Amino acid sequence: MKTILRLLVRVWFRFRAYNTDALKTRGPVLLVPNHVSWLDWLFLGVVLEDDWKFVAATSSARLSWFHRRVVFGSRTLPIDPRSPHAVRTMAEYLHQGGRLVLFAEGRISTTGALMKLFDGTGFLVRNTQAKVITCYLRGANRVRWVRHTGWTQWRPTVSAHFSPAMRAPEFLGQSNAAARQLTTQWLRDAMVRQQFEVEHAFGETTMPDAIRATARAIPGRVALEDATGDELTYRRLIMSGEALAAALSRALETEAPGRVGVLLPNVNALPVTLLGLWTTGHVPTLLNFSAGTATIVACARLAGVSEVITSRAFVEKAKLDLTPFADANVRIVWLEEVRDELAIADKARAILNWSLPRRTSSASNTAVVLFTSGSEGMPKGVELTHANLLANIRQSLAVMDLTDEDRFFNALPLFHSFGLTAGTLLPLVRGCATFLYPSPLHYRAIPEVVYDRNCTVMLATNTFLNGYARKAHPYDFRSLRYLVAGAEKVQASTLELWPRKFGVRVLEGYGATECSPVVAVNTCVEPQVGTAGRLLPGIEYKLERVDGVAEGGRLWVRGPNVMKGYVNAEPNARFQAGEGWYDTGDIAVIDELGYVHLRGRMKRFAKISGEMVSLTAIEDALAGAFPRYGLRTEVVVLARPDAEKGEALVAVTNEPRLTLADIRAALKTNGVSNLAAPRELRVVPAIPKLGTGKVNHRELERVVAAPKVTGAASISPEPNTEFALAESC
Repeated sequence: MKTILRLLVRVWFRFRAYNTDALKTRGPVLLVPNHVSWLDWLFLGVVLEDDWKFVAATSSARLSWFHRRVVFGSRTLPIDPRSPHAVRTMAEYLHQGGRLVLFAEGRISTTGALMKLFDGTGFLVRNTQAKVITCYLRGANRVRWVRHTGWTQWRPTVSAHFSPAMRAPEFLGQSNAAARQLTTQWLRDAMVRQQFEVEHAFGETTMPDAIRATARAIPGRVALEDATGDELTYRRLIMSGEALAAALSRALETEAPGRVGVLLPNVNALPVTLLGLWTTGHVPTLLNFSAGTATIVACARLAGVSEVITSRAFVEKAKLDLTPFADANVRIVWLEEVRDELAIADKARAILNWSLPRRTSSASNTAVVLFTSGSEGMPKGVELTHANLLANIRQSLAVMDLTDEDRFFNALPLFHSFGLTAGTLLPLVRGCATFLYPSPLHYRAIPEVVYDRNCTVMLATNTFLNGYARKAHPYDFRSLRYLVAGAEKVQASTLELWPRKFGVRVLEGYGATECSPVVAVNTCVEPQVGTAGRLLPGIEYKLERVDGVAEGGRLWVRGPNVMKGYVNAEPNARFQAGEGWYDTGDIAVIDELGYVHLRGRMKRFAKISGEMVSLTAIEDALAGAFPRYGLRTEVVVLARPDAEKGEALVAVTNEPRLTLADIRAALKTNGVSNLAAPRELRVVPAIPKLGTGKVNHRELERVVAAPKVTGAASISPEPNTEFALAESC
């Protein structure tokens, strides 16, 4: 019978099993696979020896003759999950040297992703000292016999990947209850890490190939929609990219694999342009249109860009002056003209080729050049490879239980790594729909769009979340499953406001452009309020001691998602000398479960009377502390040289009624030391921000450094061109 079943799954599902030598491990041993379909027992049974037993609920044996005779035969260990003796039954079998298969999730996944593991698994492993083998069933979530409501196929490719036999850590010094929970967590981490490693090793190796693979599986599903009402299915997305590639190959003078600038807002044309450039072998260089023309041209020069693709309609709406591009000998390629040059042959070729595998690059080649925000200095050009982007996408998918029905809402600009990778490329690879919105600053309109489109996943920053909260109806965000915030620290007041007003939990994440960008994230399965989440699988870290900082240290990370390098010569030399380690510049504490507790950026610490004071911690204590002045009240703390104490703190606010006494009282209420109290208060009409919502500290420092005018109530910064440009899109 086993021979027949093995032949059946080999032919029908093209089934393969990897590292089956681990299955020869002698008992007691526990095999823990993910559980995504009714056929999981079949995929495992054809490679397991006959003495392996499957743990099965006795209630399932009563379902049908098939379950009683075929599924629940001599190879099962029936238990009653509701009985307190269920774990004891399994433990007794393992104590006798048995080998068990346990679906530790306790149920077939209803999302297609890994769900929670029951704590009894940790107790079982600790009590029996059994060796553990994890198994990742790749592709089994696409067979017809599943419980999730997403798409399936009659003949998906399925494979089983077994880990080496492992022993759980002992967790000495922990109570039995804590050790049990830590063992369960260790097991789930092993399964998550295995999923990421298998997907990265066996999946597509370049971004366009990964998106094409998804398109071939679900060609008629909606991939992208934008504010113009244009809707692209996966088939149309790929065909549009193919056709545009043919036209771009004629329009561009830059030879592949040269860098080509892209200056476009969040519309469907931007992902299509990326696909077109990848297909021609060029490297898209995404330029920050909110940074001002001078900075855009400087970034283009830094990256060696001689041509920039943009749109006449966008340039007119954003009121961009492109004269400096001509002065810098940068040629403008108008997207409208490229489209007009599309020939019938281009479209016909796209129709014929859209579903064919087309390997256009290598995983180690640069996929995109992005620029850092420049909040503390001039932007740095970051080269991210196809492998970097796909690693970060697969790391994120391994820890998030996204479904086929999830619908992303992304208003974060794609020139920002958070908006590009997490908000656009990830759902395209996963097979989810994405609504692209041109500006995150439309605080009244965005909640209406999320409500109207029933979006379930939304990305934002702390600044933008506060803006939406002021304008939105309490029912607008009812459909959200995942609300992920990053790019800046989420304030405690924001974390409290959203669940109270909208019933939506804010999941804070942490990352950097250089890391593609996600380093850590809270999830629905593993949330911990007040942290930036757990480190993603495959990421190593180390903490470098900092004088004056008693707890934690300067965070360095390394992993497959960390960049290829900088375009800038000097920073790149420092990065390459570090052998792949990236210096985040952040002071952090990593607890025993891998949760990241951020204390602030190294540059945002002040040394006062010999002690290190976190400016970010002071800002957190002041956030939401002045409700009588309204939700718009912001306070940013900067440091300036001081002859007496080394450095002194200056508070900058947009609220003219706020006083130093108010600030000091709020700090005292929150238990902040007098050492951290600002000695000076400056008032500005608006806190200058970057296009991503981050505070523009360089501009604020210029304001603080300016001489204070006698009798003046405030000092005005330069016009906030970042917000003005984004608003005009």
